[in-house]
Amino acid sequence: MFQKNDHSFMDKVQKNTNVRPDQLLKLANSVSSANFQDEATVRQLINQVAKLANKPVSKEKEDQLVQAILQNKVPGDFSSLAKMFNKK
Repeated sequence: MFQKNDHSFMDKVQKNTNVRPDQLLKLANSVSSANFQDEATVRQLINQVAKLANKPVSKEKEDQLVQAILQNKVPGDFSSLAKMFNKK
């Protein structure tokens, strides 16, 4: 299933995040088939990611993320996305 370079990438991800490759693949599969216009689905995915990353997400931050996703206002680049997550 994985090629040599894929294992190297996944090893780096696991080392930096403590997320196992199988967990990451499971999340990717659930995201690929998710309905991002359904609020309950979006909230569930946010909570899955937070749990996987072992990072708490406040109710306020969850609400902001949900609204941004539902309104298709999620930035396409990592810099803007990082700024969105770091807003207080």
